[in-house]
Amino acid sequence: MYQIYFPTDLYFGAGALKELHKIKMPGKKALVVTTSGKSIKRFGYLAELEKQLKEQNVEFSLFDKILPNPTKDSIMEAASQAKAEDCDFVIGFGGGSPMDSAKVIALMATNPGDLWDYCVRGTGKGQPIQNPPLPIVCISTTAGTGSEADCSGMVNNTDTNEKFGIGDVSMFPTISVVDPELMVSVPPVQTAYQGLDAFFHCAEGYISKKANLFNEMFAITAIENVGKYLVKAYRDGSNLEAREHMAFANTLGGLVMTTGKLTSQHSLEHVMSAFHPDLPHGAGLILICRAYFGHFVRKGDESQKFINMARALGNPTADKPEDFLVVLDKLLDDCGVGQLKMSDFGITKEELPVFAHEAKKVFEQLFYNDPSLLSEEDCLKIYEESYQ
Repeated sequence: MYQIYFPTDLYFGAGALKELHKIKMPGKKALVVTTSGKSIKRFGYLAELEKQLKEQNVEFSLFDKILPNPTKDSIMEAASQAKAEDCDFVIGFGGGSPMDSAKVIALMATNPGDLWDYCVRGTGKGQPIQNPPLPIVCISTTAGTGSEADCSGMVNNTDTNEKFGIGDVSMFPTISVVDPELMVSVPPVQTAYQGLDAFFHCAEGYISKKANLFNEMFAITAIENVGKYLVKAYRDGSNLEAREHMAFANTLGGLVMTTGKLTSQHSLEHVMSAFHPDLPHGAGLILICRAYFGHFVRKGDESQKFINMARALGNPTADKPEDFLVVLDKLLDDCGVGQLKMSDFGITKEELPVFAHEAKKVFEQLFYNDPSLLSEEDCLKIYEESYQ
């Protein structure tokens, strides 16, 4: 038995942001959460959001200090601002980082103590959530994390080199807005990182032991869209059809996570970016993907599913699981990321045994979703095969 629960009111389509004034907001004053980057202001997206909120007489306070890998300290600072400014809901505006952050900021705006008090893994205290979070609105400007469709946020604790998801069904967005027009300004390399992150959500969910009929349907449909449109979006960011289909694939990836479970590829990456916060999550997944999926292909795990994914990605004659690795290689090369190196991001070979140990120790839960259980030695081999 499995449960499907998705209480979010989702608005999808080109121009959706300009229709926001028609969507009743869940409060009168928002904390708008964005990254420290400039693009959301430079391209006029923040000004448009302000215009749309004003049409509903909704005020807002801006917090624009979120990093690509959000930190616990920034979450606590934003929650303090929300309380000081009497904000009664939170808007995550941007990619996965601000949307993930909005959820945990909403949590800490209504609950006492420190965020890590409510983290159930690692050094977290695992305390129960005492009060419902503020209502959350997610407005996505990227196609990568699927954060608009799930109920958790990834956070780095830089004091302990830990990176965990903190979530609860009360943290589902009340409203999510997915507007492909906001994605045409995403640079090619970020388009690749984000699109492949969405792909890996779906690939992991598809081969997971926790896969089910719903999440398999979402996953294979999303993979088909990635196969048809990611390279087009990478090569021509203004291609609105490609952007729309990648946004669709991304939201489906969020539903894959909501209706199923990811596998340990994400565990292996999260420990990398916990130690190296400047490593983009999508890039980290790209660095290890060939060795990771290759491990299960060589073991003969889920052979038919790997064939299905190869066909969905664009090889209709695929008839063996190794064909998935071939088409994956081509996808990486066509997106200009096939030659990424761990050393490009400051990772040293001496760190790999530490990564393998930490991934198994603090991110253990996802390993039980794998087609077959990875040992610490298997993890180290995947890192070593991936290292350049």
